[in-house]
Amino acid sequence: MRSFLLSTGAALAFTLGGVGMKLSEGLTRFWPSLSVFALFCAGAALQALAMREAEMGVTYIAVLGLEAVLAFLLGIWIFSEPATPVRILAVILVTAGIVLLRR
Repeated sequence: MRSFLLSTGAALAFTLGGVGMKLSEGLTRFWPSLSVFALFCAGAALQALAMREAEMGVTYIAVLGLEAVLAFLLGIWIFSEPATPVRILAVILVTAGIVLLRR
């Protein structure tokens, strides 16, 4: 359970770092650019801690999958990106893969 919480925190940090990347306009705006580096460092630290608790491959793929799902959701919410049926199906498949990996 602790590994899952750490992995989720890492995925959230990486995703928010991605939002900062978008807002930084190619790392040309100071505060969003700073948030990118800070959040990516936090994400890496949380993922490293999660890897102490669980297998590296499972943890790594779980973080990437969760990050993809969160990025999709935040893209819809913050940037008004379209949620097409194909994209929703893709997110469902990624989520199913994460669930199967954790078993």
